[in-house]
Amino acid sequence: MDKHQRVQRYSLTYINPLLFSGDNGRVLGYDDAHNYHHRHYFGQVTAVEFVSFQDTLEKFEQEWRAIAHEYCH
Repeated sequence: MDKHQRVQRYSLTYINPLLFSGDNGRVLGYDDAHNYHHRHYFGQVTAVEFVSFQDTLEKFEQEWRAIAHEYCH
């Protein structure tokens, strides 16, 4: 975070090699590495529009819950 409490860089990752062995077990992730905002999902990487870190965190949590529900029930 900078002096104004804004997130400067982020990486949100759910790793579970029992669900996905590729990409070092990364099932789901959002980050801004390589100078662009993107989403990892079972090995697929797609660019995403960045609105705010809070918005990205909410998307990540929602998707993680859906994955947990689908694969753990």
